[in-house]
Amino acid sequence: MSRGRVAPTGPPPGPPGDDRGCTVLHVDMDAFYASVEVRRRPELRGRPVLVGGTGTRSVVSAASYEARRYGVHSAMPMSRARRLCPSAVVIEPDFTAYTTASRAVMDVFREVTPVVEPLSLDEAFLDVAGAVRRMGPPAAIGTWIRAEVLQREQLTCSVGVASSKFVAKLASARCKPDGLLVVPKDDVLSFLHPLPVAALWGVGDKTEEALHRLGLRTVADIAATRPGALESALGKSLGAHLHALSWGRDERSVVAAEPEKSTGAEETFAADVDDPAVIHRELLRLAERTAARLRQAGHVGRTVAIKVRFSDFTTVSRSRTLREPTDVAQVVYAAARELYDAMGIAGTPLRLVGVRVEGLTRGDAEPVQLQLDEPAIGWREAEQAVDRATSRFGEGVVRPATLVRPSDRPNPSVPRPER
Repeated sequence: MSRGRVAPTGPPPGPPGDDRGCTVLHVDMDAFYASVEVRRRPELRGRPVLVGGTGTRSVVSAASYEARRYGVHSAMPMSRARRLCPSAVVIEPDFTAYTTASRAVMDVFREVTPVVEPLSLDEAFLDVAGAVRRMGPPAAIGTWIRAEVLQREQLTCSVGVASSKFVAKLASARCKPDGLLVVPKDDVLSFLHPLPVAALWGVGDKTEEALHRLGLRTVADIAATRPGALESALGKSLGAHLHALSWGRDERSVVAAEPEKSTGAEETFAADVDDPAVIHRELLRLAERTAARLRQAGHVGRTVAIKVRFSDFTTVSRSRTLREPTDVAQVVYAAARELYDAMGIAGTPLRLVGVRVEGLTRGDAEPVQLQLDEPAIGWREAEQAVDRATSRFGEGVVRPATLVRPSDRPNPSVPRPER
């Protein structure tokens, strides 16, 4: 849950073993990025850890629970986080490592059921109705998942067990870290109604303020309000949605994830950049990152797109379709560089650049078109060798020569993982 302040405290509601009909699980990894870093560096265990950049525009991507005790949370400006917790260890993000760990965790989930709906790298819904006969009741399945993730990946997760997605997600937030909570079907309202209105899915800061102006501060207050009054104040769709949730009505089913249609990466510069040579190097860096993600997922893509954001926040995208699908960084970079050069904006200050590959298919499903005079070993084999080195020694151990000098790199903020 993005706002931990909405999670209630106190003893769990109802009989902890009453999980009849509670076939929806929400599994949420605990401080995922930070936990992956601590797993790699056990000497950091018990210390406050922040994952993020150190530039003036950088934000916290993840904070360990030790850091959260100081009031630090994700999406907070890194400068403020370091003031609140000066003893924190700050680590640059390694999304290759996080993606690899996420894939291993999702594989555990899919051993239980094929009906897995990832929400991000570190959380997913599972419908375990089809697994009950084989693995036991939902709470036992949740316990098995937690034990397997810990044993295989040395990471902890929290599991909410309920009859709906909405309540399961609230339950996992309430039992963090490293817990499991069942919300019995008969106790859904006693669980929901004491919660603040911000706990409801779809209530952001502005909606919360609007509800407070109406004198509505708890979920029970919303449940006691006529739907028509909510719809008049908030709009028909949102008002009806919040009233239904306040009574525990959430008809959405868990939907197995569709294949990824694109993947990419982007960087926001600490200061606007107008030097084309620096932009070219950043496009190469982003192409390397994007192609590595493609290879990890076993995908190739046919369309390369770039995104640029100017200093006034105007954003422009351009794309081109390749003759053959690819997962090779040099091919992605060549297309991205051509797109940038063709825009005719050399010398124009940019705040952000991004590279994306679209139209993804499975790499093993695409025939490889051989070219005349093509060497037996080319860029793909070289980059696969880099992948092997990266998996063993960490991101950045091998890189193009133009990316070696740290002084050449603009000071980007922390990119968010994209899919």
